[in-house]
Amino acid sequence: MPAELVDEHRWLEQLAGRWRLAFKSPTGSGDYDSCGTWEETVRTLGGTWAICEAIGAIQDGSSATNILSIGFDPSRKCYVGSFVSSDMTNLWVYEGALDETGKVLTLDSEGPDFENTGRTARYQDIMTIQDVDRRNFSSRVQNADGTWKPIMSCDYTRI
Repeated sequence: MPAELVDEHRWLEQLAGRWRLAFKSPTGSGDYDSCGTWEETVRTLGGTWAICEAIGAIQDGSSATNILSIGFDPSRKCYVGSFVSSDMTNLWVYEGALDETGKVLTLDSEGPDFENTGRTARYQDIMTIQDVDRRNFSSRVQNADGTWKPIMSCDYTRI
């Protein structure tokens, strides 16, 4: 039985296409020197899922592939998804929502605390639609005091 598409599924369609990525430092002070050229191809699976595959250079100069999947679960009334990377062993599982503007999708996850071995931390990946040809993807981790620390930001431009 085909999935019944809702407006939240249609929101995902704007991600489809080819994108060039430009990483910025967490403070926004400029591009990362260690990140080379990255490109992402996004396709949808029947309109229900956006599958985003990014390929590029990592800090040691080798190549990495990242795959992000995002869908909407009408029964749970939230966006769901996952992220895997060829340079990580963790499967990141997402649950999130759009803000009231319909431009910002915040995806919550839990994963390894990279500063405290053996512990986990809360993370948010935030996708902001700027216009039809530009978007931003940023990540942050929650500190012990509940505040959020930016860890990555990336500008996407449609190719």
